[in-house]
Amino acid sequence: MSFRDIIKKSVLESFTGSSITTTTVCVTLGITVILALYLFAVYYLSTRKTFYNKTFNVSLAAIAVITASIILAMQSNLAISLGMVGALSIVRFRTAVKDPKDLVFLFWSISIGIICGAGIYEIAVIASLIITIGLFALELTPVGNASGILVVNCGSLEQETQIMDIVKESCKRPSVRSRNASVAGVDFVIECRAKQPAGMLQKLQALDGVTGVALMEHDGEVNF
Repeated sequence: MSFRDIIKKSVLESFTGSSITTTTVCVTLGITVILALYLFAVYYLSTRKTFYNKTFNVSLAAIAVITASIILAMQSNLAISLGMVGALSIVRFRTAVKDPKDLVFLFWSISIGIICGAGIYEIAVIASLIITIGLFALELTPVGNASGILVVNCGSLEQETQIMDIVKESCKRPSVRSRNASVAGVDFVIECRAKQPAGMLQKLQALDGVTGVALMEHDGEVNF
């Protein structure tokens, strides 16, 4: 028997499926379902104060069970495993993930299915606990305040100095992002973080020539 025949025989014997019994399937899928429900609860608790998507949460639980089933099928037969690889290679997902945090839960769900399907339940349980502790611990870390967008409508460009002097009294490192001049007047768009926005707006409105003031918050990058 040549070396190639030995390798071929060992590979084929590893996919005989003799170790995949009904008990193994039931235990694997049962543990996967428990961890999938745990993932369902963690996602609900971590996102209920923001934008909770029940459909996505249900999909996370289902993906874990489906992935575990695929891994079990791939272990049972070499032909099935090759067919799964070919079938999954042509699948394209075009749904955009709106929140980067959802990617964490998506990979978490897939990893639960892969690890449980491989029969390494301890890693799936310990990893799930560590990820949960890490997620909730990192949520408690303080973050900086997002900058606001201040729009000031006035009569001329010469008033920029007066406006910026008032803004600097209440804001840290303000910067003028744009100056729009028209027949009706001039619009200044200023990026700033106001400590006392109400007082700043009152002072700006009291300036001669200022016809309107608006302060808007945005959910963009956070400045520290």
